[in-house]
Amino acid sequence: MSTRWASGSPRSRVRAPVPDPGPLVDEPVPDHAPAQEGRGEDRRPLATLAEQAGVISAEWAPTVSRILLGVVFFWFGYHELVQPGRWTQYVPVVSESSSLAVILVLAHGWVLFVTAAALVAGIAPRAAAAVASVLLLEIVISLAATGLSDTALRDVGVLGLAVCLTGSKNQRLVLRN
Repeated sequence: MSTRWASGSPRSRVRAPVPDPGPLVDEPVPDHAPAQEGRGEDRRPLATLAEQAGVISAEWAPTVSRILLGVVFFWFGYHELVQPGRWTQYVPVVSESSSLAVILVLAHGWVLFVTAAALVAGIAPRAAAAVASVLLLEIVISLAATGLSDTALRDVGVLGLAVCLTGSKNQRLVLRN
């Protein structure tokens, strides 16, 4: 299959569309097959379109996932930085009313924020995803220590996304690999 360079990014390669081979002449038509009048006799364009959609989604899924994970990290990092007192209850072993808990939440918020910036901007995306995996593992363990909850199970799923992104080599829209 031939490839061509996509405009805008020298790193990204886009596969050329697969040409439609046209109708097949040697296919036997079963006796019980209903007539396909009005719908066209060949459904290959639909299959080709589905294949192209699959190729595009396979190429862009890691990038979209990375950016959306970054948005989630921005959201929580921002809220931890703006209202750290609301998050001190999630700090294990430390009293939630202590200033140490507030300092730990602020530090965690900055790490989330910087990791989010790296994920969204595509700066070392696999390393950023690895940091995100460690952060999410820490969050899951912290939540699981207080008992299994819906929040902990949700974060296990987000952890799985971060782990998958850590292993994803073919990313688009990256500043630095």
